[in-house]
Amino acid sequence: MATTRTAHTDWEGDLLHGNGLVTFDSSGIGEYPVSWPARAEQPNGRTSPEELIAAAHSACFSMALSHGLTGAGSPPTKLNTRADVTFQPGTGITGIHLTVIGQVPGLDEAGFVKAAEDAKANCPVSQALTGTTITLTASLA
Repeated sequence: MATTRTAHTDWEGDLLHGNGLVTFDSSGIGEYPVSWPARAEQPNGRTSPEELIAAAHSACFSMALSHGLTGAGSPPTKLNTRADVTFQPGTGITGIHLTVIGQVPGLDEAGFVKAAEDAKANCPVSQALTGTTITLTASLA
């Protein structure tokens, strides 16, 4: 069964001086302020579309990797995934780098890297972001 998740943003003002509030409607987890300076300069307690993409990508990748490892008979005990989304004003998102460190009993480094590459290629968020270069560093703890 398909699911749909919803968030919305209320924005006031122009791009450079305005600000917005992102609301997570489906989960109800809260409202988060956004602004151009938070996107192109320092966050100063505000989020950005790139940080939201990083959160979505790190979560999706972790789920895909956990599923793949478990299906191959090597369930992980822990995965720590970081997604770094790079934004260049005037150009856009120029790349995403995933870094994952895993604890997977009985699996060697080569097997873990292979599983991580598969998760990178096949997680739904990676597939949605195919217009962006996605790189990966994977290692066992």
